Amino acid sequence: MKRIITICLLFAGVYACNNGTPETKTATPDAKVEAKEPATTAKADPTDSPEFQKGLELMNNSDCKTCHKIDEKLIGPAFRDVANKYPNNPATLDTLAHKIIKGGQGNWGSIPMAAHDKLSVEDATAMAKYVLLLKNN
Repeated sequence: MKRIITICLLFAGVYACNNGTPETKTATPDAKVEAKEPATTAKADPTDSPEFQKGLELMNNSDCKTCHKIDEKLIGPAFRDVANKYPNNPATLDTLAHKIIKGGQGNWGSIPMAAHDKLSVEDATAMAKYVLLLKNN
């Protein structure tokens, strides 16, 4: 008798689960179709971009690391602090590129930044773009 009850319960369980097959619903003409976006969308890694790589190469071949580190203040501000302070837009890129070329003082304290007047505007802009891509999200 226990076997029969056990078998009946197993059949009832399988039947309740629709025999393990997924339920398919047919759409009615009145049914609204909703497009669902993924719960999380992965952001592209900025370190994979050619702009980042070009700026990194230029930085590695310059004297910038004498005064700057990525995540901590050295003589000048950390690159990430600069990235978090400024928006990544064409006007900021232009401003930072010219500051890299001409040098400056006052935005980050009294210690002046040396001029890099041998850099082209294109290279200085690539370096500024690299810095701005370090922004924390």
